[in-house]
Amino acid sequence: MLKALLGGLTAAMILAAPATATPKDPNKLFSDSKIVVRDRFSVEVAGKGPDIVFIPGLTSGRATWKASADRLRATHRVHLIQIAGFAGEPARANKDGDVFVPTAEAIDAYLVDRKLGPVTVVGHSLGGSMALYLAQKHPEHVKRVMVVDSMPFLAQMFGGAQMTPESAKPMATAMRDGMAQGGETYAAGLKRQIGQMAKGDADKQMITDWGLTSDPTVAGRAMYDLLLLDQRPGLSQTKVPLTVVYPDNAPAGAKAGMMDGYYAGAYKPAPAVTLKRVDASLHFVMLDQPQAFAEALDAFLSQP
Repeated sequence: MLKALLGGLTAAMILAAPATATPKDPNKLFSDSKIVVRDRFSVEVAGKGPDIVFIPGLTSGRATWKASADRLRATHRVHLIQIAGFAGEPARANKDGDVFVPTAEAIDAYLVDRKLGPVTVVGHSLGGSMALYLAQKHPEHVKRVMVVDSMPFLAQMFGGAQMTPESAKPMATAMRDGMAQGGETYAAGLKRQIGQMAKGDADKQMITDWGLTSDPTVAGRAMYDLLLLDQRPGLSQTKVPLTVVYPDNAPAGAKAGMMDGYYAGAYKPAPAVTLKRVDASLHFVMLDQPQAFAEALDAFLSQP
């Protein structure tokens, strides 16, 4: 059961200097916002107040956070990341080579350049792994982090506790190469698996469209990077407060309380972690249960 659930979850995850602002970005959410383009990502900036950086998951668009941004931009300045190569965003510097670490480092450079830190960071799926990366590698730039349905070492969820980055390489390579081929087989598989990512038909269609308009080679390399990224060793030294929001996966058949053990065990070494389960939700928690997610986000933001 767990592998089936995580196989679906993974599909969503499978799934320089600033340039001039471009108002024609097809992923632009707000008419009064500003789009800034960098080599590894673009960012939509809206609102005034304390800064919050939102990072979407693999192949996902910044519209993942539209409801949260729309609600918060009256009191905060939101920075909505769109990773290059995902959801119609041109690949630019992500066209070749590693994706995860260079993009995470580019986001950190953005925080420094814009003098945002220490800043609040919220990330979903692969974006949650990037948020945790920032907390571990650049804690001086991060005030607190919310990780939404992301594990510190994803490959372990497929191979068990004995899995290591080295032993995960064959699986990661096969997944990268399979995704990079794109085409009808990839599209059909994506559509099937999205069924376990979110509950609403409109949300499923949006997530599927993101995947189909993503560069499959960027998505494949980013997934490869993520499967080989083991952030467990750094958890015990992660001083930045972490909030981990996760689904119960009940709509996909998970037994009551099953996910609690996995997330509690995965993040147990972190000295400052808060776990929050959202019931009746799947991987896209914020889409499945917007009110419950809004409450969890507000509680997170109210922390000192």
